[in-house]
Formats: sequence, C-alpha cells, structure tokens
Amino acid sequence: MQGSDSIFSTLLLIARPAAGKSEIIAFLNKISHQTREESFHMGKIVEIDDFPMLWTWFEEDHLLEQMGKPRLHTDEEGYFKETYLWDLLVERISLEYQKLLREQPDLHEDTTAIIEFSRGEEHGGFRRAFRHLSPEILEDLAVIYIDVSWEESLRKNRKRFNPDRPGSILEHSLPEEKMRRLYRKNDWDKIEKSEGKFLNIQGHQIPFAVFDNENDYTSKDERILSSELEKVIRKLWAIVQSNKRENKPASLDGAG
Repeated sequence: MQGSDSIFSTLLLIARPAAGKSEIIAFLNKISHQTREESFHMGKIVEIDDFPMLWTWFEEDHLLEQMGKPRLHTDEEGYFKETYLWDLLVERISLEYQKLLREQPDLHEDTTAIIEFSRGEEHGGFRRAFRHLSPEILEDLAVIYIDVSWEESLRKNRKRFNPDRPGSILEHSLPEEKMRRLYRKNDWDKIEKSEGKFLNIQGHQIPFAVFDNENDYTSKDERILSSELEKVIRKLWAIVQSNKRENKPASLDGAG
C-alpha cells in the first residue's frame, strides 16, 4: 500500500474517555489543508471511531426492548453481555478501513485515516484491542496516546455532557458509575514499549508518541493546542522517518 512521503497514512489516537481525542480531530479538520500537511503531516482526514457503532447497538437494544424482544448487545444497565463485543468493535474498525481501501486503493496519496477508541482494563485494555487490528492497519500505522489522569478524564466526562445530544461524538458522556467500572483502570503503563519509541503490536514495531493533556490543551485557545500538538507530531514524524530509513532495503548494483 503506497502512501505519501509527506503525511501519515494511518494514525491511531487512543486515550481514556474525554481525554481530547475528538477535539484534536475536530481541530485538524478545521485548519487549512496546507497547515495540516506542513505542520502536522496530515492530508485530508477520514475518521473511524467506534463510538457511533457502539451507540447504534444501544439504540437497537432500546428499540428491541420496546418491541418486547431480547436485547442483543447490552443488558438493562447498558453493559455488554459478552466481553468479545469489545473485540468486535475493533474488528468493525478494521473492516471499515478495508472498505475504504477497496473503494479508493490510492487513499493514502492525499489522505490520513485517523482511528480512535478508548479501552479500560475491565474489558481487556488496549493490549486486547491491539490484537484485533488488521494487517492493513498495522502496515503503516503510527500511534498517539493522549495522557490524562483518571481524575481529569472523569472531570471532562462530566463537563462535556449535553443531554440534548447523547449520541454526539463531541458531547456524549458516560454515567459516572459506568466510567468507574469500565475505565478507571488503564493498562497503558503495562504495554510493552521499546526505547520509548515503538509499541509491539502483533510482532510489528509501531511508532508512538504521547500527548500530555493533563492541562487540557484541547479546551484552551486553539493556538495553544496547535503549538502543543505540533511538538508531539514532529516527534512522532521523526520516529517514523528514522524507522523507514533504517528498514529501507539496500539497493543492488545493476538493479533496474
């Protein structure tokens, strides 16, 4: 899968809930194409987020209950009936990415695919989710982990709640009891990292960087967010480019 030499092909944003993933994507979509490419190494952006998939399941279960039928995905309190449904969400993400490539094989000549999700230890954490990323996604993937404490995640979850838009990516919120059960424990610190530069995912060494958002840059003046995000992106881009140089096959004399 041939991509551009100036932009990320596929970027995975992971974090606790309400850490700032969606706000970063909204910012990147807002700025000019030139700034996005020159300062952030992003082309046109296509987003794959598991929240709309999850929300559809909640809506379907609510409708089924109204019809007097068994709920398919969740119990009456809104928890998944089976842990493997968290795996299915990542498989769905992988399928959506495969469909994008099938419809547009040259997608990454001018487009960056941004994938985002949150996971807590209660349902297997990021390590379990990584096992379900497809080979196509892993082929040219980079990762940004947005780092906030549990307390900050909980604060922002409360702050962003809009009861009139419960299915909105930017304004949805989880009940506090569900937040505590599903996301209080986080396995990021337990994931195998090599030299602070690479994640070991299914035997692939995937470049990563950490965006420290404990000071909530994603809710501040966009100039502050731009400056802080650019620092992280430049660090990640340098790791990606260095890795490509080190793994570039040596040319052979007389090769055509």
